Amino acid sequence: MEISFVAEQGSITAITGPSGAGKTTLLRQIAGLINPDSGHIRYGNNTWLDTSVRVSQYSQLRNIGFVFQDYALFPHLTVKQNLLFALDKNSDNAIADDLLKAVELSQLADRKPHQLSGGQQQRVALARALVRKPDLLLLDEPLAALDHHMRRRLQEYLLSLQKQLGFTMIIVTHDLGEIFKMAHQVLVIENGLIVSQGTPSEVYLPENEVNDQLILYGEVLSCTVCEDHLLVNALIQQAVRNLKLPLDWRSEMSPGRSFALRYSLDQAAIELIK
Repeated sequence: MEISFVAEQGSITAITGPSGAGKTTLLRQIAGLINPDSGHIRYGNNTWLDTSVRVSQYSQLRNIGFVFQDYALFPHLTVKQNLLFALDKNSDNAIADDLLKAVELSQLADRKPHQLSGGQQQRVALARALVRKPDLLLLDEPLAALDHHMRRRLQEYLLSLQKQLGFTMIIVTHDLGEIFKMAHQVLVIENGLIVSQGTPSEVYLPENEVNDQLILYGEVLSCTVCEDHLLVNALIQQAVRNLKLPLDWRSEMSPGRSFALRYSLDQAAIELIK
């Protein structure tokens, strides 16, 4: 793996790419759970890793919150106990209650992980990662198992909390709508290499007006069937837009779905390409 990038303090970086590209490995290296053969990782003025001088700071000393794909909850602890376990001893326990309320799990605080659905476990893992108010939050597809409504609510909550506390966030995701909504920069990784990097617009909408064509990426927010067309409310380039689309696209335009449209400027024709 040969990857080099800078995440500005207080920014959100999205990492995407095919399965096996190295996305999760990269997060684990940043967290200090595994070490690369060579390279360095710095956060502000702190050197977390520098193989050239054999420096490797323990993961416990890096103020990082990490949400794993498999949740990694303690099975013998309740939901609330999972949060309290991660909390610093001198911290106010009330933050655990606040976070459980934010992820809508207050009523399940006394349940064990095996009594929860996959989506509920994912929300517990997210709350536990936030309980220590980390400087850096690493998220490995944290919202993938959630329904559209809950995913959007947690996206808004993460954005609000990140703006309030100013932590840096790196999120692995395959959801284009999520990338456009949340990320300041996006890295596309393939075979352990960055093949594309920039703002979401630079990466996904680069000079697409070739041959009088424009490609639009977005996420469906709502879809209404009218007499002879679909009226689709969609998030495109971090803005909510209304699209008038053919009726036979209905199955592709369910809320939460990501899509790509090719629009021919000269013929005023639109084509679904994803």
